[in-house]
Amino acid sequence: MTAEEFAGQVRAAADAGFATAWSAQALGWDALTALAVAGAQVPGIALGSSVVPVPARHPLMLASQALSVQAATGNRLTLGIGVGIAMMTRTMFGLSAERPVARMREYLSVLRPLLRGEQVSHRGETLTAEGAVNVPGAAPPPVLLAALGPAMLRLAGEHADGVVTWMTGPRTLAGHIVPAVTRAAHAAGRPSPRVVAGLIVCVTDDEEGVRRRIAGEFGLAGQVPEYRAVLDREGVDGPEDVVIAGDEQAVVRRIRRLAEAGVTEFAASPYGDAREQERTLAVLAGLARSAQYSGPA
Repeated sequence: MTAEEFAGQVRAAADAGFATAWSAQALGWDALTALAVAGAQVPGIALGSSVVPVPARHPLMLASQALSVQAATGNRLTLGIGVGIAMMTRTMFGLSAERPVARMREYLSVLRPLLRGEQVSHRGETLTAEGAVNVPGAAPPPVLLAALGPAMLRLAGEHADGVVTWMTGPRTLAGHIVPAVTRAAHAAGRPSPRVVAGLIVCVTDDEEGVRRRIAGEFGLAGQVPEYRAVLDREGVDGPEDVVIAGDEQAVVRRIRRLAEAGVTEFAASPYGDAREQERTLAVLAGLARSAQYSGPA
């Protein structure tokens, strides 16, 4: 989409009462640049990246980008980062994807001080960093970690402000994600972590048809080892089985299950034809504005 269309989506989300506009990092718009452009035009809504893969971004560069977004948007950013899909890291960038938890641990040890404006002098196993980042008016953003496995969840609880998940169902969130990251945070003397769960949502009269479409469009994602592990833990065949789909009542009921699982924020990715997306956004906006909803939408 164009910059104007992206800003229009953020403006529509703000007008509908949503708490946060999240931007994924794919092969088009740079997530942080897009958030800076749209956020500078649209006040009154928080912004989040979900997520920026870090292997190709040195922490000095990422800190500069994130603090620039903060300065441009009045400090509304949540910085979601991840180690990236191993296959993409190797094939697209020609970089090592070995020992992802150790790499992320070292990356966070450099990134967090840089976000606070501190001088860093680091020569480690996987990173060298020398310098500081100074962006006037920018506050350190909260940092969330894309985490699905036990070791990465422990790291998120100990050294980040929470986790962000994708394609992870309520059983896995309640029985694995939320307990693991919360236990690690409390053991480290940190506050209870944010848990942001991202899922596709579609309000529709053709639930089975939507699930068939998702299976066709997102089936390859279900074969990626990182996502295959949480789908297996959920006990499902593929991405189509964790989609939140159905009529209005069914979708509300399934979203409420996420709050019951301990999710603090639901990052909805609306899906479907024009009519399905219109219905989906109406339901999501109602939840966002409802005082009866037990967690933020």
